[in-house]
Amino acid sequence: MKTAKWNVGQLVQHKLFGYRGVIYDVDAEFQLTDAWYEQMAKSRPPKDEPWYRVLVDGSDYETYVAQCNLEADRVGKPIEHPDIGRVFRGFNGERYFAGQPN
Repeated sequence: MKTAKWNVGQLVQHKLFGYRGVIYDVDAEFQLTDAWYEQMAKSRPPKDEPWYRVLVDGSDYETYVAQCNLEADRVGKPIEHPDIGRVFRGFNGERYFAGQPN
């Protein structure tokens, strides 16, 4: 099992699809169903590496992404997503902080 490269609150970009997002949860390895994997994970990334739940910028979508498909975000701007305020309490210009606002 690999160590997670990314943490909750970090801004990332999908290597294949180019969308930006913020990580809000990390699984040590793939946790969804085999049916989901067969349908959605077309590149067949490894199941035994960390997978991340990501709020996608400019949408109301979230994704579940293998570590090998993520890279650091180079834009550095806040993420526009309706659940940001529910999941994070703030943004310091580089990352989000988990928890509800005070």
